Amino acid sequence: MNPQIDNLLHENRKFPPSDAFVSQALATAALYDEAKADRLEFWANQARELHWDTPFTQTLDWSNPPFAKWFDDGTLNVAYNCLDRHVEAGNGDRVAFHWEGEQGDSRSVTYAELTAEVKRAANVLSGLGIGQGDRVAIYLPMIPEAVVAMLAVARLGAVHSVIFGGFSADSIRSRVDDASAKLVITADGGWRKGKVSALKPAVDAALEARGDLGPQETVTNVLVVKRGENQVDWTDRDLWWHEEMAKADAEHEAQPFPAENPLFILYTSGTTGKPKGILHTSGGYLTQSAFTHKVVFDLKPESDVYWCTADIGWITGHSYVVYGPLANGTTQVLYEGTPDTPHPGRWWEIIEKYKVTTFYTAPTAIRSFMKLGRKIPKKFDLSSIRLLGSVGEPINPEAWMWYRKVIGAKAAPIVDTWWQTETGAMMISALPGVTETKPGSAQVPIPGISIDVVDDDGVHVGTGNGGLLVVTEPWPSMLRGIWGDPERYQETYWDKFGDKYFAGDGARLDDDGDIWLLGRVDDVMNVSGHRLSTAEIESALVAHPFTAEAAVVGAADETTGQAVVAFVIIKESMLEESAAVEDIAAVLRSHVGEQIGPIARPRDVFVVNELPKTRSGKIMRRLLRDVAEGRDVGDTTTLADTTVMQIITGQVSAK
Repeated sequence: MNPQIDNLLHENRKFPPSDAFVSQALATAALYDEAKADRLEFWANQARELHWDTPFTQTLDWSNPPFAKWFDDGTLNVAYNCLDRHVEAGNGDRVAFHWEGEQGDSRSVTYAELTAEVKRAANVLSGLGIGQGDRVAIYLPMIPEAVVAMLAVARLGAVHSVIFGGFSADSIRSRVDDASAKLVITADGGWRKGKVSALKPAVDAALEARGDLGPQETVTNVLVVKRGENQVDWTDRDLWWHEEMAKADAEHEAQPFPAENPLFILYTSGTTGKPKGILHTSGGYLTQSAFTHKVVFDLKPESDVYWCTADIGWITGHSYVVYGPLANGTTQVLYEGTPDTPHPGRWWEIIEKYKVTTFYTAPTAIRSFMKLGRKIPKKFDLSSIRLLGSVGEPINPEAWMWYRKVIGAKAAPIVDTWWQTETGAMMISALPGVTETKPGSAQVPIPGISIDVVDDDGVHVGTGNGGLLVVTEPWPSMLRGIWGDPERYQETYWDKFGDKYFAGDGARLDDDGDIWLLGRVDDVMNVSGHRLSTAEIESALVAHPFTAEAAVVGAADETTGQAVVAFVIIKESMLEESAAVEDIAAVLRSHVGEQIGPIARPRDVFVVNELPKTRSGKIMRRLLRDVAEGRDVGDTTTLADTTVMQIITGQVSAK
């Protein structure tokens, strides 16, 4: 048998749901029983919560694996399900979005107003020749027009490709080219960290660089939202959003489209250097994103104010800012800027202002707040919060506990969710009111989802062991392929095990059978024959009182094959105390040895001021591996602060 990922770090704290939460929770244990009794009928019942113009008669067609079809003979309109039906039900006056600009400008948009805007935008796009199946690239900041643009594209049965508003001209060009986009929707600029970040110039550069492509040139117009008021160049293909909207007809009737009509392409990085265009379709995706949003967040649309901090350029923004919440008639917060602008308490100020009840963010953000200390959130009234969520990467137990104590007042349940761009919606999560939660554990598959942890031969590892995370049965929101490359889809996700979807993540099963994510398998290190997870060692480091954040990589080592190298940030509140320690690195190395074992003790520990992160908050461990192995640092253009790696390299070289 091939070696499993060593399971070394243990966490024993448990938090049962409070009686008060259980008494009002939407989810019950019966959901699991229902899904287990008849999985396909369970999903059919969830799908029937949507409005279908033509009801489906077949739930799943798995006759050509791994290419699934869900609810294939049914028809619906995704935008109608997110908008019109709520207005027709008498909820048009309910606020859809409380939008907050970074500069403090704000507006609240009701469902009736959002529906009206999407109808006008659909007419604008239709007038520009956009129809079913056409691709539209969207490159916008976090403003209401971004949501309007996505829903207008969906209303027409077209396909959107949202590009994160911090990507370069090269990234825009590759995505526009791959999707053969017909239209680009962008803005002059958007506010970020107290100043305008220009967007249209990057689009101009991307399209100018495509000038030699001849017949491959597909973009006929660029629609520009005025937000930053920055000076931009203008061409014949450019149109102002506000001018076109002012001329557009106010009425637009949503037409039904097949459940398998493509809804969006979202590009994610690939090992070959060419981004993978992950394709999602309509009926199955909306079913699972709406269902999981409702039960995981215990949604009460009449009273909850929900805030997911993700940018719409990522899958979390698609599923849990736009489609899931709006399908459920949710009132939510949409924020344009960064967490620390104009002051480090900005997020908590917004929670106080809008009385946010449900807050969903990333572990990287939580650890950044830990570094600054609890004094900042304690200045604000966070008593409205009743539920907290985590997404993006495994959350270490100490960050989980800080989140619970400081933000959740030791009472709000935490749902630690695992899913991917490829899965479309949540796959693993506690259900509040049902699950006894454990700090750092994603815990259990969503009802109707089949998950396993296996070794390299595809054999179940059993409780108490680590291995590879796989999905063993098709699910409604699963990707339908990689745009234009079915062979790559098969090879990337299905070839390893044949009949199982391989997520690329490591995981372990604790003695209760609950799931703990160990990070990407690419980040698993082989130290003296032991396969160690970077996530577990990072958790041990952050458990030390000195440490706010940590990133661990494996570096080549002549003796052990690979050695553990750690980069840590010290908490601001502990700077004086840590400065008095003669050798912080030795203290932290010893701490890891005590927490996990001698095999996991880092060879090197570097204390740094910041870690290299993308603008979405993801730590770029690849760059840290370059430093640890003495190589020239690779491409840093996607970092939020490109100077970080220069500083880290200098610190390491000086040691």
